[in-house]
Amino acid sequence: MAPVVAAVDPFILLKRLMPQDDGLGDDNGSTDVKPMKARRRECDPAAALAAARHEFGEHGGVNMNIEASITFTVMEPDTMRRLFAGELGPERDDLYIYSRHFNPTVLALGRQIAVLEGTEAAYCTASGMSVISCVLMQLVGAGGHIVASQCLYGGTHALLSRFLPRTSGVSTTFVDADDEAAVRAALRPGETKVVYVETMSNPTLAVADIPMLARLEHEAGAKLVVDNTFTPLVVSPARLGADVVVHNVSKFISGGADIIAGAICGPASLVNSMMDLQDGALMLLGQTMNAKVASELAGRLPHLPLRMQEHSRRAGEFATRMRRLGLRVTYPGLPDHPHHDRLRTVGNPGYGAGGMLCVDIGTEARANRLMHHLQNTTQFVLMAVSLGYSEKLMSCSGNSTSSEMAPEDRARAGISPGLIRVSVGYNGTLEQRWAQFERALALVQQEIPDAGAGKSCKAV
Repeated sequence: MAPVVAAVDPFILLKRLMPQDDGLGDDNGSTDVKPMKARRRECDPAAALAAARHEFGEHGGVNMNIEASITFTVMEPDTMRRLFAGELGPERDDLYIYSRHFNPTVLALGRQIAVLEGTEAAYCTASGMSVISCVLMQLVGAGGHIVASQCLYGGTHALLSRFLPRTSGVSTTFVDADDEAAVRAALRPGETKVVYVETMSNPTLAVADIPMLARLEHEAGAKLVVDNTFTPLVVSPARLGADVVVHNVSKFISGGADIIAGAICGPASLVNSMMDLQDGALMLLGQTMNAKVASELAGRLPHLPLRMQEHSRRAGEFATRMRRLGLRVTYPGLPDHPHHDRLRTVGNPGYGAGGMLCVDIGTEARANRLMHHLQNTTQFVLMAVSLGYSEKLMSCSGNSTSSEMAPEDRARAGISPGLIRVSVGYNGTLEQRWAQFERALALVQQEIPDAGAGKSCKAV
């Protein structure tokens, strides 16, 4: 695969790191990361992606080859030794060892996602949870401390509250990430290794104050890890001060509800450390991506900007119309959303407020009736978890994607029993889909007269 234009400086992979090096630098200054100014650097991710290095096929094909091999030959015996010693590597020498380590096709996809997020490097993994798990294991270490938002995807919450404490003694303090005083009080200088948030919280759609969090965690000597799954292109966390950005690529980036994948974006030193032959979390836990999956995803990245714009446009229109009906709808694009102005300040112009919205129907029973009619009577939506698909996907978060959280934790995070999370797709016409929604809501109101109005569904 021949490079045409390099959009970012190549990074040297396989550099040997000290056994306890987290890949983000230490007090010796070798890879020291200076505190970033908490401000946005203007950049259109779509323009950056279009200008990125393009990978042609072996015979001049417009698409890159799929390197399906799991192992790679060398011409001389000593080359193998030098590869394992870290003296040679993929980017600098175009030499590879084994596809659980680095694979040319997966590396090419990583370059594209790094450009998209504005980071020095990126690499792709087998799933969203694999990248979150591996990043935290690499950065925190046994007995470390994490400060995390109290509202997170249920699987991430379970990882932080149950799995990591049991397996490695890692503790997490959950806080209201919008409360600067609470975050500052939770940080333990010298002990807290990571501050973890989602750009847009799952499922409540609170928008994180990334510049503020970056300032606090840098003061405490920690690293800010931001999950940007809900908002690719909409927000660029690394340009706001985040040290590491993670993605569940299965969602909006993939867009097809047919691929499980994840991505880690950050300094090249971190990617190197996670692939270290002796103590790299990705290398040793085997969570790297299949090359055929990487090739498929690379073909979808060019139209991600168009998809995100349409997801956002339709979500904004549906949220506005639902609000007019008196429904209690949450969408950061609505002017009365508490973080509306924040998103306008930190977001990338032209990509809206994302493709997710929430409707609170008050009780789980009402939510279930509405979802029943929306899928089975009017065909407005599919009852399914996940997001970023061409069709609308809907689930009651409290009994599905946030069910890992204890009831009191869900209440603290603002996840009510009747909260319905909606991933707004772009299939069908907007008017066609709106008519389906109105008809389903009318049926529910006939069955439960106060389902569409009253205190429980009052607009906020």
